[in-house]
Amino acid sequence: MKARIAVLAGDGIGPEVTAEAVRVLRAVAKRYNHDFTLDELPFGGVAVDEFNDGLPARTLSGCLAANGVLLGAIGGPKWGLTDPVRPETALLQLRSELGVYANLRPVAVQPSLINASPIKPEYLEGVDLLFVRELTGGIYFGKKSKQDDRAVDECAYSVKEIERITRVAGRLAKSRRSRITQVDKSNVLETSRLWRTVSERVIYEEFPGVSIEHMFVDAAAMHLIRNPKDFDVILTENLFGDILTDEAAMLAGSLGVLPSAALGDQRRGLYEPIHGSAPDIAGRGIANPCGTILSAALLLRYSLDLETEAKAIESAVTQALDGGARTADIASQGAAALSTRSMGDAVLGAL
Repeated sequence: MKARIAVLAGDGIGPEVTAEAVRVLRAVAKRYNHDFTLDELPFGGVAVDEFNDGLPARTLSGCLAANGVLLGAIGGPKWGLTDPVRPETALLQLRSELGVYANLRPVAVQPSLINASPIKPEYLEGVDLLFVRELTGGIYFGKKSKQDDRAVDECAYSVKEIERITRVAGRLAKSRRSRITQVDKSNVLETSRLWRTVSERVIYEEFPGVSIEHMFVDAAAMHLIRNPKDFDVILTENLFGDILTDEAAMLAGSLGVLPSAALGDQRRGLYEPIHGSAPDIAGRGIANPCGTILSAALLLRYSLDLETEAKAIESAVTQALDGGARTADIASQGAAALSTRSMGDAVLGAL
């Protein structure tokens, strides 16, 4: 297969972890006789510094021309919250331009990492859940205003936006355990009441055999820690999904091991680890590349329809972890930790 992949290394630890995912993609291409063109493009804070634009026209056109987009991480304290041009704005713009409205964040606890989590092991065995987060609506994209003594962020959702993300959750639930938990704050928010009404109708009318229940976001946050095995597919809006997925990362032991995919109606998607740019450890070569490597696997699965290759990468990460490969974020206290490059070597060796 011939495919073009846009690579946006970004800021902080982004270039370090992305480099390892690129090595894995090249190895997969060689092993399975594919022709992958990997286009490295400026994005985020580095692009702000060079072009005064976090998403330069060349980068956007390269992403639109690609079969899939692999992103490292963006942002950092260098670009202040009040700066007129910020990396985070570029990410929201890229998601909108690509039309990727469905954020998939799988959380499966690796058996070899159970002790790396702060949660008691008995709560973690068998945890395998999938977040489906709406990505291009809600409070992040609503109207904003600020005065000297007042600020406003509008949260708005349409029926169409809720219908399309619910259909994504329904399709994915059918391939899993056919259970959806829709998370909201409908005792307070009108948008949440609309979410309940629309999501329930779509599932009942279009996905027979798939069940849907509703849960307040505060209860869901507690239940994620108390009994995470109860969840199969969690469907939620943009802000709640952003917060809950970072909480769920603690089940897996570290933000560094979890991938994500952002999908729309086209096969082209945006793939990135769920962690941030971690400027405090950037340049030290100690970041965990597993989340980015697993994001590359999702790219192969969802954008290129290469299921065998995706499973090969996922299996290689599991084998490396089972073999004791650990970066500092998941290493036991006092145990030796691998560098970012060495963890990539361990995955490549297993592959």
